[in-house]
Amino acid sequence: MPEGHVIHRLASALTESFGGDPVQVTSPQGRFAFEAERLDGSVLTGAEAVGKHLFISFDVPEPALVHIHLGLIGKLFIGPGEPSKGQVRLRITDGRTTAHLHGPQWCRAITRAERDAVVAASGPDPLRADSDPEVGYQRLKRSGKSIAALLMDQKIAAGVGNIFRAEVLFRHRLSPNTPGKDVDRHTWQVIYDDLVGLMHTAVGAGRIDTVVDEHGPDAQGRLPRVDRHGGEVYVYRRAGDPCLVCGRPVRTAMLEGRNMYWCGNCQRRRRAA
Repeated sequence: MPEGHVIHRLASALTESFGGDPVQVTSPQGRFAFEAERLDGSVLTGAEAVGKHLFISFDVPEPALVHIHLGLIGKLFIGPGEPSKGQVRLRITDGRTTAHLHGPQWCRAITRAERDAVVAASGPDPLRADSDPEVGYQRLKRSGKSIAALLMDQKIAAGVGNIFRAEVLFRHRLSPNTPGKDVDRHTWQVIYDDLVGLMHTAVGAGRIDTVVDEHGPDAQGRLPRVDRHGGEVYVYRRAGDPCLVCGRPVRTAMLEGRNMYWCGNCQRRRRAA
């Protein structure tokens, strides 16, 4: 499932490509055909991301928003050239650039009030300046679940996925098993502030990098990481490999259906320094 920086990049690309222009809207697959016919020929006024939710606005009477959640297998492609073939749920084009959506978890027409309800239920998004990290902290403090599980809860920190979860905990040497109710406000703020920086960098770069220079390939005389996700990371998908800091094998375990990665030697703290 794409992490939040990917959805923010898509929102920016949609706004840059189509914002303020009339567009053709279709649903070749047919499952969004009624809504697409209503939107066809209208002006796409912009797009925004909230966590892993994508909202596209049109200048039509309510419901004037398309709400997309890619889920585990959804893909949204934006670029020049001929529209793609296959099971296309939603296609948007101005004749020069085309966006085509495949296999989303959600693609629905909603009102502004429904959009606001989705935002209210979401946790603070580190990529949005209007987010309040205190909202996430208050939800975190009410739970006995581990901080590793809670960071994947979109009601705690919207847009954070498995990579950012694993990496931010390692960067502050925090034990992934620390219960949320034991996380103090200082530690939460350190986590959140670091996510703000990491995720904004990922938006700009189009990849996730979390390793500081002193632990990078050049400093350590090793080859750059090769992975379809790209980027230099400390523990994510490095199970059994030596920790870049202490050399001990990186651990992995299943946590609520997802693989968790951490270093048992480095990550012993329950409070951020």
